[in-house]
Amino acid sequence: MKLNSLKPNKGAKHNYKRVGRGIGSGKGKTSGVGVKGQKARSGVAIKGFEGGQMPLYMRLPKHGFTNIFGKEYATVTVVRLQQAVDKGMIDAKGTIDADTLLKAKVISHKRDGIRIIGGGAIKAKLTIKAAGATKTASDAVSKAGGSLDIVKKEVKPVVRKKAIK
Repeated sequence: MKLNSLKPNKGAKHNYKRVGRGIGSGKGKTSGVGVKGQKARSGVAIKGFEGGQMPLYMRLPKHGFTNIFGKEYATVTVVRLQQAVDKGMIDAKGTIDADTLLKAKVISHKRDGIRIIGGGAIKAKLTIKAAGATKTASDAVSKAGGSLDIVKKEVKPVVRKKAIK
């Protein structure tokens, strides 16, 4: 086989139909677009247009909001921590924080901190530093003989420069 003898399979390639070359060609006048005017042009954005009537999406009431101060935590269950200890991904003797869990691939992102949630039992004696925990999770950790420290993320105050007058 030589590079100069390579060809596409039969029927894999075909010539394009030339458009706008008279009505006898089958693709004349409107060139297969169907109509003239706005819809024949590129960049048409009339999906929600209702002929000048107030569109449905604008008639419906607005609801909810996005809290710009809201925190999003990476959640880890007590059972998942126990599984990570059993597999040797986490050292039970060390302190477990967001960096440890990220290196062990227990969580994929740190986000605004980690939150430990209950829903199972834990056997390992762990020292955990987290941004928050549920009551069941803190009870499960303390029952196993471990400790859970709630660490608040420090927010640096914004220092604004005074306007020059």
